[in-house]
Amino acid sequence: MKLDDQLFRRESGRIVSALTRIFGVHNLGLAEDVVQDAFCRAVELWKERGIPENPSAWLMATAKNRAIDRVRRERRARRFAPEVGRLLDTEWTLSPLIDEAFDAHTIRDAELRMMFSCCDPALSEDAQLALILNILCGFRANEIAGAFLTARSAIEKRISRAKKQLAQCQNLFDLGTAEFESRLSTVRRALYLLFNEGYHGASAESAVRVELCDQALRLTLLLGEYPPAATPSTHALAALMCLDAARLPARIDSAGELSALVDQDRSRWNARLLAEGLALLERSAAGEAVSPYHVEAAIAAVHASARTIEETDWRSIVSLYDRLMTIQPSPVVALNRGIAIGQCEGAERGLKELRAIADRDRLANYPFYPAALGELELRLGHFEAARKHFGAALGLARNGTEQRFLEKRLRSCAAPIKAE
Repeated sequence: MKLDDQLFRRESGRIVSALTRIFGVHNLGLAEDVVQDAFCRAVELWKERGIPENPSAWLMATAKNRAIDRVRRERRARRFAPEVGRLLDTEWTLSPLIDEAFDAHTIRDAELRMMFSCCDPALSEDAQLALILNILCGFRANEIAGAFLTARSAIEKRISRAKKQLAQCQNLFDLGTAEFESRLSTVRRALYLLFNEGYHGASAESAVRVELCDQALRLTLLLGEYPPAATPSTHALAALMCLDAARLPARIDSAGELSALVDQDRSRWNARLLAEGLALLERSAAGEAVSPYHVEAAIAAVHASARTIEETDWRSIVSLYDRLMTIQPSPVVALNRGIAIGQCEGAERGLKELRAIADRDRLANYPFYPAALGELELRLGHFEAARKHFGAALGLARNGTEQRFLEKRLRSCAAPIKAE
């Protein structure tokens, strides 16, 4: 990713949120235009003069100036946010109001309000994710389409419809309303799905989308900084993301290929994120409620605490998956449970569990179900059965990285040549 893309990812959502607080949600497009204008100006000037010492501050200042210019030109023709509309009518209050909107605390508040606005329960989960990616994370429609294996035109329509729904509210979501608690769980769910799409997603480009994981983690940590949202479940979700993100550097090896957990170089795991994840998991223990995020984070912590695959406490992991199956059962959870059972009770028992998964037809297009069957058959020395399963998995591969990984596993199924 280019430097300007990285900067745009980091800053666009913050600036759009700050301006939308002033302009009103119905003028979201105007806020996005101002950000795009500021960014284009940056690219133009930085090519000639070089990147400034503080590019974020430069972008903020440019966006503020552009915003003031647009308000001056359009304040007679537009309706702005009702709560600040009158303050935009006079030069005495216009500049101070825009300056205040770009204060660090105010930006954080605006970004949180935008996050909750994007997670309107009237919108589908797909629409919520598309809005978060587009507005808060700066992803373009073609990039979102690539992440979700959806046509660009379909994503553009989804975003357009969702923004029209959003525009029905003139102001960003009020964090002090009675609806906060119910919408908080929706926000967590959207961020969880966003992280998973980066970590396990079906992107045609890559098996791992680090930028999606980074943005989901950033927004979840931001959520945890707001006291009413800093609940045990929020801390558990942040812990899960930190612990999983810590392993990302080793999921793709030095040759750029997907690396199975058993083959990962654990020295490449991010020690800072591991420590942060374990600390957040400890904070999440306050209270009596146990969410699925708690259980998943606990599983990730067991993996993080093992120096090698052999030292992993697989019985604890199986026990945790048993707990997860009672509170949030799914075929994918059952698949991971079966793999863990295969590790601690043997490949034959693991195969039995995988074949007994209820609703396993929902895994029909998931390459790692037949791949798991192949691994266990291979461990038992059933080379022909392993080849069959790895071949089926290869036919379901969603990108080149998965394809090359499964081709390698398929080649490992050659039966050893017996000595005469």
